[in-house]
Amino acid sequence: MLSAEPEDTRGDEPGEHGPAATAPPAARPRTRLLLAVAVAVLVLDLASKLLVVATLDRGEDVRLLGGALHLTHARNTGAAFSFAEGFTVVFSLIAVAVSVVIVRVARRLFSLGWAVALGLVLGGAVGNLVDRVFRDPGFLRGGVVDFISVFAPGGDVFPIFNVADSAITCGGVLGAVLALRGIEFDGSRSGDARRD
Repeated sequence: MLSAEPEDTRGDEPGEHGPAATAPPAARPRTRLLLAVAVAVLVLDLASKLLVVATLDRGEDVRLLGGALHLTHARNTGAAFSFAEGFTVVFSLIAVAVSVVIVRVARRLFSLGWAVALGLVLGGAVGNLVDRVFRDPGFLRGGVVDFISVFAPGGDVFPIFNVADSAITCGGVLGAVLALRGIEFDGSRSGDARRD
């Protein structure tokens, strides 16, 4: 007569073979990635502006790539791409608010795409905010250094911009794509909960 052996419950313990061992590892927040992207954008933006200010007089133009690209030292008191000049203080306060919101969201961020998108926006916002705080004519009213002009000097074809403007635009476009695809900050898709 066979005796009943005790049920093996080792598979239920973490680290043992069994159902618990096959569970995927817990996802980590993408906070570090977001901050790394933001710092990289900020460093590149500040370094490029310092180089332009040190080597080009205001209004001076350098023709590159057969005229497809021009470096033109300009100051912008408006938003990205010289939009709405004269509202410098408003845009400075908006940049502060956007930065605070992104930093608060960062701890709940598990999506790789959203981490990159928000990191680009954060780095760009802080880059331009540094100019508004520390450059003439004064606190929160400083002119942002713009220097990239495409196809013609002085922004004749397209408004002059900088690295921060490019990062904000790319981050915004990436965020719009992620939102249209239904990807949430936690990495899930908005339709997943309805299908479950």
